[in-house]
Amino acid sequence: MIVGVPKEIKDSEYRVAIVPAGVSALVDKGHKVVIEQGAGIGSGISDDEYARAGAEIVSDPSEIWAKAELILKIKEPLPSEYGFMRYGQTLFTYLHLASDRSLTEAVMEAGVVGIGYETVQLPDGSLPCLSPMSEVAGAMSAHVGAYYLSSVHGGRGVLMGAIPGVEPARVVVLGGGTVGTDAAMKAAGLGAQVTVFEVSASRMRYLSHVLPKNCTVLYSNRLYIEEALAGADLVIGAVLIPGAKTPKLVTRDMLKLMKKGAVIIDVAVDQGGCIETIRPTTHSDPIYFVDGILHYGVSNMPSAFPRTSTFALTNATLPYVLEIADLGVKTALCKDQSLKAGLNTYLGKVTHRGVADAFGLEYHDPDHVLRGVA
Repeated sequence: MIVGVPKEIKDSEYRVAIVPAGVSALVDKGHKVVIEQGAGIGSGISDDEYARAGAEIVSDPSEIWAKAELILKIKEPLPSEYGFMRYGQTLFTYLHLASDRSLTEAVMEAGVVGIGYETVQLPDGSLPCLSPMSEVAGAMSAHVGAYYLSSVHGGRGVLMGAIPGVEPARVVVLGGGTVGTDAAMKAAGLGAQVTVFEVSASRMRYLSHVLPKNCTVLYSNRLYIEEALAGADLVIGAVLIPGAKTPKLVTRDMLKLMKKGAVIIDVAVDQGGCIETIRPTTHSDPIYFVDGILHYGVSNMPSAFPRTSTFALTNATLPYVLEIADLGVKTALCKDQSLKAGLNTYLGKVTHRGVADAFGLEYHDPDHVLRGVA
């Protein structure tokens, strides 16, 4: 199989979808890897390293899209890339279709087999290709929040950790999954008083055992969230429903409860965000204010630490890449239920319930489309 890796073009996106060891593993099995010149520079990987591993280096991204049967990316295709996609081609990347109708329509119109890293799911419900980046983003959110809480960056001027005689920052974390847990851990480690909201009783019990004593775990409902917002210095959105649009837990009206200069970081912005007033921002222009509340909505947070993120992510994705390359995408999807769970579109049909529901599109059962059943 020909595997193509174009350079990422999203603002300040420095990650790359494969490392030299991955290239070597594919080449050793008889596959061909075509990588765009400079694709790995942001992650500290040179073209020479890729070439030594057996990759072909090309300068024109359109050539990669034209040649490759399997396209590996980090982020979703941008409008300038829509025209490169072609019928029957497999696209394996973070898709986040449920928050972007134009992308969903472009992927459907092109007829690609779209597999989202974020929806590949193991039998236990875990998300192996999302978890590494969730860990990075969760840890980052506490540190980014501490940075923007300083008055010189637009925040309230509150230090995360307490000093004698002064109470620490109050941090609210919406969601107790991987992102929320890491965010709570890091914020608590900085000395903040942290409240985590979660809906799963078993997860709440788990969090109560593993989080530090300066963390409180509460059941997520509107009343408790409103009470917490009134005292919050930093709110971190960490809600995830795999493949589906994120529910809005904080509305525009609820911002009136918050203190001026408080900070909101919504890590769920890729899926629409759990804060009604959040919108995607970039590393080069990361913040904006609504009703005096600082909003941070960078949709590719882990790119700030690209080398760590690239290696962590490709450790998780490479087994699936090898499976697709060795077996062909249809056979791989039929044999691997976890990979099949990641299937968002198949030859023009939406095969993920969350995406279909987000836009009122017809849903097609993956088993049916793979068997050719109408």
